Amino acid sequence: MNKYLRLLLLIGVLPNLSYGQAVNKGQFYIKPGSVVSVYYPLENKEGGDFMNNGELFLHNNLINNGKEFDFKGKVPQGKTYLVGKHLQLIEGKSLINFNSLVLNNPSKRKAFEVKAPLSIAGDVEFKEGIVKVDSLQGAFTFLNHAKVSNVGDHSHIEGAVEKEGNEQFTYPKGDKGYYREATISAPKHEKDIFSGRYSLDDKKFFKIRGNVSGVVDKLNTREYWIIEHSKSTSSNVILTLTWDERTTPKEIYANAADNLHILRWDAKQQLWVDEGGIVDVDNKTVSTPTSLEQYGFFTLGTVKTDKLLKGDVVIYNFVSANGDGQNDFFRIDNIDRFPNNKVEIFNRWGVKVYDTSNYNSNDNVFRGYSEGRVTMNKKEQLPSGTYYYIISYEYKDESGSRMIKKTGYLHLETN
Repeated sequence: MNKYLRLLLLIGVLPNLSYGQAVNKGQFYIKPGSVVSVYYPLENKEGGDFMNNGELFLHNNLINNGKEFDFKGKVPQGKTYLVGKHLQLIEGKSLINFNSLVLNNPSKRKAFEVKAPLSIAGDVEFKEGIVKVDSLQGAFTFLNHAKVSNVGDHSHIEGAVEKEGNEQFTYPKGDKGYYREATISAPKHEKDIFSGRYSLDDKKFFKIRGNVSGVVDKLNTREYWIIEHSKSTSSNVILTLTWDERTTPKEIYANAADNLHILRWDAKQQLWVDEGGIVDVDNKTVSTPTSLEQYGFFTLGTVKTDKLLKGDVVIYNFVSANGDGQNDFFRIDNIDRFPNNKVEIFNRWGVKVYDTSNYNSNDNVFRGYSEGRVTMNKKEQLPSGTYYYIISYEYKDESGSRMIKKTGYLHLETN
């Protein structure tokens, strides 16, 4: 095979080329170092094997009903470029497996429409053009170790995106021309699958989902995210969402550091419930303090703060467990006034490393060791790093009794 082949009017390059279409009915292999460019719609017919270990430039549609559309060998190879000037359809009944994929189509609003199952083993470069995944026929799956780059308003995915694997992943998703990312922490297993989607200005959605739990103050009714996992997935993840001044109402992020949390729609209770919030104002992100236990619809919201409670607790979020007598334990002033309390600490992966009830500043305190009934590696000193805490306690005043929950960062130094 020549190093570069233009499949325009070259009969014989593919087993069939007719009616303005390039057709493969047999075996077609692009060797490493070879470049093939197809200007007509490319169809891999039933029984056809199309293997790309080189470079494939597609200027038109791709239809795969064949036996395989893949790369050859166990080591992922090959790069495919979708470089049309008009809408490109990716369709067919059979799985299309790309190693690396470059999306570069200047069509406005929608450059690519996926109506076939598609998977990525390597990386996807979002140069230009928005991908629309059909909800009935299409699928866009990133396999373990797959990466994304250059994603933004100019190029992202509208519709459901799946991620398989045990690595942290930021979904390249958006809606109506806005890129609105969501990130999950690393699942435990290579075959765990989490799917994500983003939706903007769906008024009908919030019209029937307007109820909120008592702790919620304001609800973001402009946007929501969907995060689901497959039935075979047993692990849970920490979820990180972002706010954007162009899509997120100002009243939601105005006091982000104080009251911005992630909310989840509880289908059983038929209301939005608080999943907590660890806020990074500089990066405009908010994360659940621990791994999720339930999935579905998520959005941002503000919660009613208890900062002005008389005699409330004061939390010091630095522990230096080196025995010098300074910051040797996790200090929570006034916690002894609320004996009905619980303190939980989690590492960055959402694994619980400490939990106790009736926390106080005398003997029952966190000193940088894993402790508790359900913690891992009990009595072992924990490594230096950033952890997350959840403090729950019963607060009583003339209005009665209620449970207060506080979450935040905790930095631990054990060196």
